[in-house]
Amino acid sequence: MHPAEFCHEAPDGKVQCDLCRHFCCIMPGRSGICRVRTNVGGRLLSMNYGVAVSQSPDPVEKKPLYHFMPGTKSWSFGAPGCNFTCANCQNWQISQATPGLLALPQVPPREIVDNAIKAGCPSISCTYTEPTVFAEYALDVMRLAKGDGLRTAWVSNGFMSPNCLEAAAPLLDAANIDLKSMDDAFYRRVCGARVEPVLDNLRRIYRSGIHLEVTTLLIPGHSDSPAMLERLAAFIAGELGREVPWHVTPFHPGISWKMQGLPATRPDALEAAWDIGRKAGLYYVYAGQAYTDTVCPECGRKAIERRPGTFGAATLRIDDAGCCEACHASLSITR
Repeated sequence: MHPAEFCHEAPDGKVQCDLCRHFCCIMPGRSGICRVRTNVGGRLLSMNYGVAVSQSPDPVEKKPLYHFMPGTKSWSFGAPGCNFTCANCQNWQISQATPGLLALPQVPPREIVDNAIKAGCPSISCTYTEPTVFAEYALDVMRLAKGDGLRTAWVSNGFMSPNCLEAAAPLLDAANIDLKSMDDAFYRRVCGARVEPVLDNLRRIYRSGIHLEVTTLLIPGHSDSPAMLERLAAFIAGELGREVPWHVTPFHPGISWKMQGLPATRPDALEAAWDIGRKAGLYYVYAGQAYTDTVCPECGRKAIERRPGTFGAATLRIDDAGCCEACHASLSITR
């Protein structure tokens, strides 16, 4: 157990958690929605600090981050817990974990960074679960990583509080944020959350200059409506930027938490979403295995070719500034 930050005392021994947009007011002996922040005798404790349930040198494209250090690997780790209860979750065994966490081995932040350096990874990604709910752990890792010249990334649902985002922003180089739908009813029904805080944080992240990419999972009958996707693509293009990459990914029912009875996403639904993104004016839309290459918006040449199913970048035709080798147009790539 580790003292939690992002909180303050409330009446009657309660503690107000200020870490995410749920803003749980937690009674003594109880935990917040995330199940990993517990009020013990009027003090809020992080139950998942130092509990790295997985570590791996993943291709950065797997996050997915296609325009951030393409062709490299990112040392990836996560800790148990999540502030969402997504019925479609693919990592539900760890995201929906409940405390019994103290029995798991502790991995100090220094060890995470040393592992990344030993593996030759130029970046560290906080992923697999929701970085917001292990923010104290993530921030300690990120401070050490930056001191050693590594870059950092979050793969997040985007439901962090302004306080959390303000603390992370100076240490954060890149983020992939799930924008699951534009419909608040979907967020409430499927995720146990709300959409507007996610939209607000996307605007904040984009304005901060952090490299940003957006992912939307197409769940048949839930988040694949063309009308909704048109609104979503218009939001990215109009309120963020046409250069922000949009990843449209397929739903696999066999590994989901509570949606195993649904069909998988059809290829034509992915193609339709790709077309919606392009019609909205987005420069970079990636959909399933059919649309994975980065095409220069100026000259139309393939600047990055990717082998379907491998995640890694196979061929890079970009210069040191991340621009197209053929015409030197910007590709909004961070090298």
